[in-house]
Amino acid sequence: MTGLGPVAWPPAPIRTERLVLRGPEARDRAAFVELLASPEVHAYLGGPRPRDELERGLPEVPGRWPGSFVVDLDGAMIGQVLLGRAPEHRRPAAAGKVGLGYLFLPRAWGSGYAAEACAAALDWFAGVLPGEPVVLATQTANVRSMRLAAKLGFTEVERFRAWDAEQWLGLRSPVTPPG
Repeated sequence: MTGLGPVAWPPAPIRTERLVLRGPEARDRAAFVELLASPEVHAYLGGPRPRDELERGLPEVPGRWPGSFVVDLDGAMIGQVLLGRAPEHRRPAAAGKVGLGYLFLPRAWGSGYAAEACAAALDWFAGVLPGEPVVLATQTANVRSMRLAAKLGFTEVERFRAWDAEQWLGLRSPVTPPG
């Protein structure tokens, strides 16, 4: 994914009822390693990366690019929300649109943090780039991700086969203010 075009980055931290979405910092590096090396997190994403490779290769401040939010709970990173435009997308329905992605540490699962963080990121995005649709792709076997996509207002555009699994592509149309 690439940046978000003319959007100033990083934005001021986004606060929700329980979370803060902010830019990555050096103190988040260990959590990034844990997130990227987790077999549970990457069960539907092609598998984890080797921890030793991550320890050697990650920069001091990983994930520092426009559209990359650290999800912070009580001062500690529990996940990441990504908004980015894929310059070339393998699905025509997604070409040129901004995609939503997210990764959360397993200990943060089941508490609604992903829904809260993604909704906040989407609200922020709608404020800075009004009228832009957002896409989300996930494996149909990832039941939690499918539920979250529906909760966030994504509707199915298509299903397709990739990486030896059925994939789902959803679209969240921009909210049009009454006028």
